[in-house]
Amino acid sequence: MTIIDPLAEKYAEQYSSPEDALLKQVSDYTVANHPHHHMLSGHLQGKLLEMVSYMLRPRRILEIGTFTGYSALCLAKGLTQDGELHTIELREEDAQTAQNFFDQSSFSRQIILHRGNALEIIESLKENWDFVFIDADKTAYIQYFTSVMPQLRKNGFILADNIFFHGEVLKEEVKGKSAKAIQAFNEFISQRTDIDKTIITLRDGLYLMRKI
Repeated sequence: MTIIDPLAEKYAEQYSSPEDALLKQVSDYTVANHPHHHMLSGHLQGKLLEMVSYMLRPRRILEIGTFTGYSALCLAKGLTQDGELHTIELREEDAQTAQNFFDQSSFSRQIILHRGNALEIIESLKENWDFVFIDADKTAYIQYFTSVMPQLRKNGFILADNIFFHGEVLKEEVKGKSAKAIQAFNEFISQRTDIDKTIITLRDGLYLMRKI
């Protein structure tokens, strides 16, 4: 299902600041070489991540789901001078692709890539997060959220991607394991009173949450 009018998206891209050279390289490489290139954050969402990071000026960012590195490079732009971005990727091939791009960036020393199971890695990291971006296995979204919440500072933010799941959650009957998991996550978040939250209707939907 096409959720956002392609003409509106094209118009928005036209009137937004362009991707920098490295982000364009990541995008072009991913589209040309990855069978799941649709998972890339892309121009508009990437610019939103960059803007949010600049507004927050976070010292510690956690990204769950690196893919080929596009979103991490966007988020890293707003880091404080002594800031770090920890990003977790399960698939070794994608992790290596992302690392190659990170090594070319000015944030190579600030982006720390972890390979393996996100829930295990999150537990091992002893950080206080300012901002968390969740964009990994949809069936584990609730687990990711509950794992990071104790480590998220007061007034820290969590942003979860794909909360429309290609429009599947908008249908009268939600079908499929991942779509059902996202619907359960959305219901779970909507009932919590320890966060302020809003849905952003960009691309495949984003859930923006602030810890109260």
